[in-house]
Amino acid sequence: MATGRSVKSRTKIKPATKHGPDVSVDQTWNTLAVNLKEVLNNNARHLSFEENHRYAYKLVLWKQGEMLYKGTTNLIVENLNRLAQEDLYPVFPTGANSEPTQQSHEAELLLKALRKVWDEHKSNVVKLSQLLNYMDRVYTTAEGVPKIQEAGRQLFLKHILQPPNAIHSHVIDAVLKQIRLEREGYVINRSAVKECVDVFIGLDTGDHGMSVYERDLKPRILSESDAFYKNEGMILLQTCDAPEYLRRVEIRFISEEERTHHYLSPQTHPPLRQLLQDHLLTANLVEVISMSGSGFDSMIDTHKYDDLSRMYRLFIMVPSGIACMKKALKESVVRRGQEVNRTTSEPMAQEVDQDEPSAEASAKGKGKAKARPTAVSQTLTLALKWVQDVLDLKDQFDQLWRQSLQSDRTLESALNDAFETFVNQHERCSEFISLFIDDHLKRGLKGKTDSEIDSILDKTITVFRFVLEKDVFERYYKSHLAKRLLHGRSVSDDAERGMLAKLKVECGYQFTHKLEGMFHDMKISDDTMSSYRTYLENTTPPDIPISVTVMTSSVWPMSLAPTPCNLPSGLLSSCKSFEKFYLNRHSGRRLTWQPSLGNADVKVAFKSRTHELNVSTFALVILLLFEDLPASDFLTYSDIQEATAISDSELQRHLQTLACAKYKILKKHPPGRDVAKDDSFSFNEDFSAPLQKIKISTVASKVETSEERKETQSHLEEERKYQMEACIVRIMKDRKHMTHNDLVHEVTRQLAGRFVPNPLDIKKRIEGLIEKEYLERCDDRKSYNYLA
Repeated sequence: MATGRSVKSRTKIKPATKHGPDVSVDQTWNTLAVNLKEVLNNNARHLSFEENHRYAYKLVLWKQGEMLYKGTTNLIVENLNRLAQEDLYPVFPTGANSEPTQQSHEAELLLKALRKVWDEHKSNVVKLSQLLNYMDRVYTTAEGVPKIQEAGRQLFLKHILQPPNAIHSHVIDAVLKQIRLEREGYVINRSAVKECVDVFIGLDTGDHGMSVYERDLKPRILSESDAFYKNEGMILLQTCDAPEYLRRVEIRFISEEERTHHYLSPQTHPPLRQLLQDHLLTANLVEVISMSGSGFDSMIDTHKYDDLSRMYRLFIMVPSGIACMKKALKESVVRRGQEVNRTTSEPMAQEVDQDEPSAEASAKGKGKAKARPTAVSQTLTLALKWVQDVLDLKDQFDQLWRQSLQSDRTLESALNDAFETFVNQHERCSEFISLFIDDHLKRGLKGKTDSEIDSILDKTITVFRFVLEKDVFERYYKSHLAKRLLHGRSVSDDAERGMLAKLKVECGYQFTHKLEGMFHDMKISDDTMSSYRTYLENTTPPDIPISVTVMTSSVWPMSLAPTPCNLPSGLLSSCKSFEKFYLNRHSGRRLTWQPSLGNADVKVAFKSRTHELNVSTFALVILLLFEDLPASDFLTYSDIQEATAISDSELQRHLQTLACAKYKILKKHPPGRDVAKDDSFSFNEDFSAPLQKIKISTVASKVETSEERKETQSHLEEERKYQMEACIVRIMKDRKHMTHNDLVHEVTRQLAGRFVPNPLDIKKRIEGLIEKEYLERCDDRKSYNYLA
């Protein structure tokens, strides 16, 4: 009975028969094996891909995958043996010919043959893998064995490039031979080496992804390179000068980098570069940089900036390179700087001898007046030369630093340390720098543009920056600045203030506030003199007009302390007039006159003509003694001293100026170039000169004598004591408690901007403060407490 439901018919599929009616497993394999051999022999053009694929498919389907897999690998092995016999063994190097070109040719043939075998083998295995695709998908996956393509690579490695296979050793030797020949300067076929290296890189040893290149070729390359460059370093050191050594080393670095880029693996470059650094640089740094006649110093002398640049590029590759170059640079600068110092040491020693002439020389009236001006001019000349030589040396090494050392900050530090070392070895560096600045601000900047002036001042500050005892420089600079301001010798007020601004930047406000006070006094003095002239218009003016500079005693140098002098009545009247005006405006102040700093214009009548002389105030006072004296009369040294009350040192200096220098306004009896206390003087009415106005400069007015220098040093030492004590109290007041070492370190740090204190001196100052009950020593005897 029909129920309205459709019924699907089920057809039972009959399983395929295992064997065809006429084809067996052996027959199928035999047929397929013949065709696979044809594929391996590159003779597969007449074969049907579909038919052979079906054979392989049937064998796998019939559970004969193992037979198919093993049979195929055996065929591959047979083919590899055939290729080795036909292509590789015949081109093994014979070793009979020692000619490098022939050796290179034999190695090239072997490398090309290996690449040919590999390419053919790889192409054949790819074709086999396509035919046996079903086996790779079913059998190899299920059994966990390599697919045919991978198995082909493994078989190639095992039967061709597996040590101790002869092919393996010959191929590696061939690669190494090509590298060695190229290093020796021969031309090789790089592409042949690269093709062979690519084979090594492409073959995996199965050891954590390591290639045959890493396992076999790279270690041999590095081993051979190590021996080659170890020997190369010794040969170059014996046969080359420093520039040539560096050029060849640089070429080695470049060629090895190119080699790894063109035909070796990039992974070889870092260890290969390290070998070059170890054998060509690190091992020979000191020998190369100190080579006699061609090393670092010689390169600097001959301005070989390219070679120095090459040295820097190479030396920075190794850790010890910069340290070695830094040491050589510092030694070179210090040696040259000490040579600059030596150029002034002997003349300075002669100057000391001239400052203190023997009694016999004085008695004869010879030497002192002549030697002293010579010593003065010589000292100034030496100061200018020394500073200029230091500046030239700085310019030379700055150019070297910028052009060849790539403005390396570490080497800049070495340069600064070196300059600081030799500059401070010169006992008069502070005085010389101040004299250099003084000379430029008085006459050296004439005709220069603002930019040129600024450049000169910047260079001077560069040298000043190296000076450790900046308080010594401050004392000299203050003295020289005072003379420039008082005598109106500055070329440019802007240059003076520009120099002051630069010093302020370098050392701070405390260093320059007294110097700025001197400028302030000069400005106030100008305003005061303007008011004084207005005042004189409403009263009876003195016979002798004067111009006065009012100086604050705490601002101007101590060396400007007043010296005794009996002024003529006319000058005293002028001084009293100004005092009355000034003290009426400024009650409670006291004026002290300092004639040693003044100068005067005086008209003097001689037989031939009347001259206008510009002389110092002391010289004016001396000349006025001869005003009413008959020409035939004379005054003894004692007469002049009694009348003027001028000290011996100043009186001798000014009498030398008037009677023994270029312009002889007075006559000395007996004649000579030295002033003794038993000499006498008369007016030289026969004096003549081509100029109407004559400036008579005082002898020895620019530089210190040895005694004055000792006095300056004594003042400095006294000032430093107070500065150290003030610094100790300031620190302890803030910290309350400090150990001895910490306190010494902090005092040294804070005073370094002015001078470098000796730890023993600091200890003495601490002991003094303990006695004054500013500090107390703790029970441990190694620390201190501050006492409020």
